[in-house]
Amino acid sequence: MIRKVLIANRGEIACRIIKTCREMGIATVAVYSDADARALHVKLADEAVHIGASPAAESYLNGAKIIAAAQRTGADAIHPGYGFLSENAAFAQAVIGAGLIWIGPSPAAIEAMGDKRRAKLLLKGVPLVPGYSGEDQSDETLIAAAGEIGYPLMVKAAAGGGGKGMRRVNAVDELSDALAAAQREALAAFGDNTLILEKYIERARHIEIQIFGDTHGSVIALGERECSIQRRHQKIIEETPSTALDDDLRQRMCDTAISVGQQIGYVNAGTVEFILDEAKNFYFMEMNTRLQVEH
Repeated sequence: MIRKVLIANRGEIACRIIKTCREMGIATVAVYSDADARALHVKLADEAVHIGASPAAESYLNGAKIIAAAQRTGADAIHPGYGFLSENAAFAQAVIGAGLIWIGPSPAAIEAMGDKRRAKLLLKGVPLVPGYSGEDQSDETLIAAAGEIGYPLMVKAAAGGGGKGMRRVNAVDELSDALAAAQREALAAFGDNTLILEKYIERARHIEIQIFGDTHGSVIALGERECSIQRRHQKIIEETPSTALDDDLRQRMCDTAISVGQQIGYVNAGTVEFILDEAKNFYFMEMNTRLQVEH
């Protein structure tokens, strides 16, 4: 039984978790930085613990302080929300190692899906965009692989998300500059400059499937979100159901998303993202191992 939850987050998501916990009769502990001393989530929680200065690196990204706050208040579990440490496998493992319940997927699942390259190599029977996900990251190998894939193509950071470390390349003379820029951006944003290459899908739709897994091995899909309206690779408008999916296609995409969850023993909320082309072929793109902001 979980009787008290520490919420390792702030703002809207912390408030929503507090509301749900209250409806379930579960006590809540908020954490806050200097900047959030008078924030709404601090006022709504049953208890609140100051964990550091305003910069996130000194507060919401400091896992040791968060775990210490949970232990000091007698919390049974930690809920990471989204952002901050929600997809940090080392933090998830530290929470479990401290004898607390981690409300999220296993550290192994977070790690497996956190690297786009590794995820593509791991999954079986899941349609993938034609591309290169090899270990050899030399310019010569990447340029040769790009020639086999064909143009246009996408250069992506293996550890990336949110459009960081991502470049569209239309011709071979653009490739070297795009590789260098993507590597610099990926290293700065994620501390990892590993890249993957993917065939660019013209006039593609971005469809994501919400899944949930329990600790007994069951995984279900709760339907899709159409996320194709974007600016600079950031989603602007989402719609459900998608007007591009019929019942058969929806079922096949949901079944594939469930398969992804089953293959990695997924627990809790997660989002499997797909690219859908004009011929209604769909391809696995990535998985977000956390509660999605768009929920």
